[in-house]
Amino acid sequence: MSVLVVGSVALDSVETPFGKADAVIGGSGTFFSASASHLAPVQLVGVVGDDYPLAQLDALKQRGVDMAGLEQAKGESFRWRGRYRHDLNSAETLETRLGVFSHFSPKIPAQFRSAPFVFLANIDPRLQLDVLRQVQRPKLVACDTMNFWIESRRPDIVELIKHVDLITLNDGEARQLTDCANLVKAARWIMERGPKMVIIKKGEHGAFLFKGRSIFFAPAYPLEEVFDPTGAGDSFAGGFMGYLARTGDLSDANLRRAVVYGSAMGSFAVEKFSVQRLLEITPADIATRVAEFRQLVAFEEELPA
Repeated sequence: MSVLVVGSVALDSVETPFGKADAVIGGSGTFFSASASHLAPVQLVGVVGDDYPLAQLDALKQRGVDMAGLEQAKGESFRWRGRYRHDLNSAETLETRLGVFSHFSPKIPAQFRSAPFVFLANIDPRLQLDVLRQVQRPKLVACDTMNFWIESRRPDIVELIKHVDLITLNDGEARQLTDCANLVKAARWIMERGPKMVIIKKGEHGAFLFKGRSIFFAPAYPLEEVFDPTGAGDSFAGGFMGYLARTGDLSDANLRRAVVYGSAMGSFAVEKFSVQRLLEITPADIATRVAEFRQLVAFEEELPA
């Protein structure tokens, strides 16, 4: 089954304690696609300017990412410049130039509208709602958001989550949206307003999946070196949604496996700048890392005599 993603296709300039990269391909839609395409066919909807190096997206096309929904408009592409210090969980934004993305109005091609899995990446919640009006009864709809939209478009986010099955957000965003310091209470607050599931990401400390009264936690993979955290959350979402699309199974057990696949893909993304590492890995690499995740949490229970 295929996954439709609507999100940004950007050019990132990133500086970390381990190096820097200038004007490399990035954006929520790009990272999601690079990750999910290892597991399922991906349909990408986004916009770039006439300055965008489209040839650099050929590797994604070769991985099966359908870019019939990628619009090229006259003007500058969305560009973001940021810096990470030794706390790699948070970026210092140095510059944001929205360019043509500021006028983005997603147009879902007819052949994409029946996609069974839909991911609404981090864009204006009003646009996310507009996408939902264009798709036809998907099996699962997930969305992402960020603190900027929570601050400026909170009523729209509350309306949006009435219409989605799952929302992914980090722990700070969950607290900000719900005004609940406790993440269990925050997840419950969100589920009471529509979504059946909530994923709360905690960066280098792993991720929670909440569904009803059930809670599942997957640790982050213990990497010795992290070069660039940009796009880790979108890569997580790509692995999660890609695995669900590949299996077509929304059982509790399979949702838990999907969280582990998401965590595995997120761990690959941070090993190099941009989507470079996600373009290098093989199915064997993914299988090995998922097996290593199993070892991270496996234990034998022995009751005292």
